[in-house]
Amino acid sequence: MARPSAKKIERATALIEAEEERREDQVCPLCGRPIPSEAKSSRHHLTPRLKGGARMGTVRLHQICHSAIHARFSEAEIARRLSDIGALRADPEIAKFIAWVKTKPPGFHAPTRMTRKRRAAKSARRAG
Repeated sequence: MARPSAKKIERATALIEAEEERREDQVCPLCGRPIPSEAKSSRHHLTPRLKGGARMGTVRLHQICHSAIHARFSEAEIARRLSDIGALRADPEIAKFIAWVKTKPPGFHAPTRMTRKRRAAKSARRAG
C-alpha cells in the first residue's frame, strides 16, 4: 500500500481543522444546546443509510441525542416517520428525552441503552 504524500496529509489535516472550527459554532438541532468542540458528537442520517439515505442529508447531533434516537426507534421506523428533525422533536419519547437533556451542560454525555420496548420487539423478531 502506498503511503500518502505530505500534500495529501496536509489537505486532510486542514479539512479536519476546518471541521473543528465549524463545530464550535454549531447547535444541536434536536435539543437546541450548543455542541462544544470537546463534546462527543456525530452525524445523523435523516434517512438511514440502510434505507436509501447514504447520499441524503445529515445533521450533527450530540452523541447522547443521536444515541437516544437509535435506542428508541428502528431504522425502518426512522425512515418511515421520523426522517426530519421536526418529526423527531414532536415524538413523545424524544420530547421527554429533550426535556431531560436540556437540563444538562452542553458537553454532557452518558451511555444510552436500548429501551425495553425496542429490546422486546427485536427479540420477538429474532425468535419468530
